[in-house]
Amino acid sequence: MGSEIHTKIPYIETPLIKSHTLSEVAGCNVFLKLENLQPSGSFKSRGIGNYMMAKLAAQGADTSKVHFYCSSGGNAGLACVHAAITLGCRATIVVPLSTSAFMIDKLRQAGATDVIQKGASWQEADDYLTGTLMEEARTKGDVAIYVPPFNAQEIWDGAAGISHEIARQIPAMTKHYPVSIEGVVGGGGLLSGVVQGLDDLSMQQTRVIAVETLGADSLHQAVQKRELITLPAITSLATTLGARRVCQRAFEYGLREQVSTVVLSDAEAIAACKRFASEERFLVELSCGVVPAVVYSGRLKELIPGLNKNSVVVLVICGGCNISYELLEHYVTSQAAAAHTS
Repeated sequence: MGSEIHTKIPYIETPLIKSHTLSEVAGCNVFLKLENLQPSGSFKSRGIGNYMMAKLAAQGADTSKVHFYCSSGGNAGLACVHAAITLGCRATIVVPLSTSAFMIDKLRQAGATDVIQKGASWQEADDYLTGTLMEEARTKGDVAIYVPPFNAQEIWDGAAGISHEIARQIPAMTKHYPVSIEGVVGGGGLLSGVVQGLDDLSMQQTRVIAVETLGADSLHQAVQKRELITLPAITSLATTLGARRVCQRAFEYGLREQVSTVVLSDAEAIAACKRFASEERFLVELSCGVVPAVVYSGRLKELIPGLNKNSVVVLVICGGCNISYELLEHYVTSQAAAAHTS
């Protein structure tokens, strides 16, 4: 069983395609790195998958008792379940009581061994998972392995593959290397991986634009204050960006001159999701839609000095499963009603 497991990889190399519509809007060459096509539906498959493979390899040949545990009811939890199934292991997810039935159903449909609701917050769910559930599993003889959502070197190593793939894929389509890679920030795993990958490639001249929504902008506020901060609460609708505090590594990268942070509103993210679905034919959640929103809003030229028709910008379409046609329609309708009454 062990030798078979270690030949499987729970993530894929994703396509890099040019968007002619976004290129026309931006006045430069805009490419989309389609992380929404990962097995779990988001870039989380890379980091979480790499982390789980590393932990599994450390167990040696006998992996029959390995049981992964994750306290994310969002995309990290889904990535954990998908990776566990691919690697032939079990995965239990603990989520707070506030987690939607929509996401709980997705976790169960993906093949989770169990999905447990516990606690009023992520912290309470995580405390129950690590302090009670995993200890009980160990007393029964399981090898219980904790899976963090974003704060681990193995996770950043997995996300770094995005930069490496872009560097391989770009030359086939254009003679110009990216002047900028744009991606979203929640806990900071994606940002940490992308910048680490650029360092590996000695591509520090490539700018990185870190995008957040207002009300989930823990990195932007930390960079402005030049110290890590903890948001009192997440007030953005983009709940999968809902890390009240980014990881230390992301904060350190955020202070680099190479990295710019930008904050957009939920309304801009909603409008971008609708337009992106219409023009690019991909339905993405708000935390992903805020990335093309930077282009649609005209902010790109402010963020990248000297941007011209030959410039290359890569948007990391991070994906995410917390969306449906009905949910997007609800967001659009609610936003229109709010605008009408204000």
